[in-house]
Amino acid sequence: MTRALTLHDFIVAGIAVVAGVVAAVLLRMLLRWLGRHATRTRWAGDDVLVDALRALVPLSAVAAGLASAAAVLPLTAGVGRTVNRSLTVLLILATTVTAARLITGLVRELAQSRSGVAGSATIFVNITRVVVLAIGFLVMLQSLGISITPLLTALGVGGLAVALALQDTLANLFAGVHILASNTVQPGDYIRLSSGEEGYVVDINWRNTTIKELSNNLVIIPNGQLAGTNMTNFNRPEQEMTLLVQVGVGYDSDLEHVERVTMEVVSEVMKNVEGALPEHEPLVRFHTFGDSRISFTVILGVGEFSDQYRIKHEFIKRLHKRYQVEGIRIPAPTRTVALHPGGAALPPEMEIPMQRESSTPLV
Repeated sequence: MTRALTLHDFIVAGIAVVAGVVAAVLLRMLLRWLGRHATRTRWAGDDVLVDALRALVPLSAVAAGLASAAAVLPLTAGVGRTVNRSLTVLLILATTVTAARLITGLVRELAQSRSGVAGSATIFVNITRVVVLAIGFLVMLQSLGISITPLLTALGVGGLAVALALQDTLANLFAGVHILASNTVQPGDYIRLSSGEEGYVVDINWRNTTIKELSNNLVIIPNGQLAGTNMTNFNRPEQEMTLLVQVGVGYDSDLEHVERVTMEVVSEVMKNVEGALPEHEPLVRFHTFGDSRISFTVILGVGEFSDQYRIKHEFIKRLHKRYQVEGIRIPAPTRTVALHPGGAALPPEMEIPMQRESSTPLV
């Protein structure tokens, strides 16, 4: 201490600390008010920004009050340097955590806006959080006077050993980054793998991809396996798709009448069933003379993959009812067997033995 503490020093230091606390409370209330207004806007980035600043701004006000109090008090050079360094480390730590929350929040919102679903690609979020926290940690060490050059060298050497030990994990990590960067699969897409798994992509993290089946079961697939298999994405290049329904009518049917009635049913389904495309043009294409029927394909428009089951269900019900009203017959497969008298006899081993009635009386 350069001089003795006085009552004036304590009063001024106390005023500085109280002013910092009051400013923190007021700023907290201001950010809460801004947060309520940010939820009313279309852009989600302002919500992330306000939420991230709720911890940093009040803490900065308190730290400013403490720094002002330390500047007023007659502290020695060593104590003053320690106090300033501690406050600096505290601010760097708070700034790092705030930056991590802000950047990861913006990355998450960007991933959601690209995929258009509530799920998020956490692989980018996790990588961003780790990078920001690592940079903040290095800056904090540098502010404490600790040289980070030996640490970076040790991390470089140790990173080689870790890379060799975690080959499968790193392969899945880079496979996940490649999948998202190539834009072949995004959260919310409905995919089907050549191995049989299919469902909506819920999340792609640093190691695996989570798929939610229509039965609400989750399938966990390593990113490396997903990147190396044949896959059908029903949401790319567009979400809308066509549904093919096979129908058959009897040979005695008037095909012009069948086509007209079927197209009317298709138009009705496209306009009244949820998930159908009202602007879809009805299409009926005859293609095969079958054993007992003339077969044709009805082409329906579907908004997304899971809608096809509801639309096909309603279409078959309405078409069957309309065919009954119009008298259009849907024949069942039949086969006619002709037996000619005087034909070749069957070999003995192919004859069907006849069961004789027993003459034994029943007791």
